[in-house]
Amino acid sequence: MGAQWSQFFPPKPIFTEADVESQNGKVFLITGGSSGIGFELAKMLYGKHGRVYIAGRSEEKARQAIKEIQEAVPVGGSLEFLQLDLDDLNSIKASVEAFKAKESTLNVLWNNAGVSQPPIGSVSKQGFELQLATNCLGPFLFTQLLQPLLETASSGDTNVPGSVRVVWTASQMVELSAPPQGIIMSEVRNPPKDTTRNYVNSKTGNLFLASEYARRYASGHAITSVAYNPGAVSTNLFRHTPWMKYLAWPLLHKPYLAALTGLYAGLSKDITMENTACYVIPWGRIAGQLRKDLGDAMKLAEEGGSGRASEFWEFCREKTQDYC
Repeated sequence: MGAQWSQFFPPKPIFTEADVESQNGKVFLITGGSSGIGFELAKMLYGKHGRVYIAGRSEEKARQAIKEIQEAVPVGGSLEFLQLDLDDLNSIKASVEAFKAKESTLNVLWNNAGVSQPPIGSVSKQGFELQLATNCLGPFLFTQLLQPLLETASSGDTNVPGSVRVVWTASQMVELSAPPQGIIMSEVRNPPKDTTRNYVNSKTGNLFLASEYARRYASGHAITSVAYNPGAVSTNLFRHTPWMKYLAWPLLHKPYLAALTGLYAGLSKDITMENTACYVIPWGRIAGQLRKDLGDAMKLAEEGGSGRASEFWEFCREKTQDYC
């Protein structure tokens, strides 16, 4: 329980934007970057002269976020908006094509956007449970379509192996609330009328996607894959459950601190090809042992595990393959 307690009440961060060198020439993409954690992360990267894309549904909100960042940080890199609707699989390829029209490489992708506990019965444009669609299926497809740009970045002469990275946003709820082996696949295929359970399933899915991405792509392309718990933070993730925000208020921290966790997951040199698929916890630390059954789920059967993470990856591949 001590490990969980330290995530609720983390020690002071030891990795901040002050520890990040100039990111001039690097291309970064943050989904959900117009508010909360993504906004603070975009501000940090812009201040380090990175070329930053804020991807989201609302151009108006993104333009306002860009304006606020540029006013707060007078000298920086560049900020651009990318239209992205993660709950509409049919639109994601067009978003990637729009990005590819401007960029030929991508150094770090933060799959930051998410939805939590929308009204029961909420579904995506294709009829999938909304949290599964927005938190897992959309990011899965988005990452798959961006893979060639990540590979191009990883082959650059100036890149340290493992510095090109995909960051997946999990949650402490996974370790606290996920069932044995993390996910019951029948609940993914036929989601229960329980928004909390579906949220936990989607966040466990992010943890599994990070692990499987590392297993399938890391060694061949020198790309690291990291899942992280951003921490208990006051953001608009609670927009569907405002009562929870007030109930949890004593435990909630500012988005800036959670953005430091994301910054560490995306840029820290502590993360290498040797520890790809590591799990990062607040406010920028590599966790020790995950819950044993979760670790087992991320191993294949021939490695002594259950292969549940691989099964979830294949589920996502099956549901998105027609939209590639």
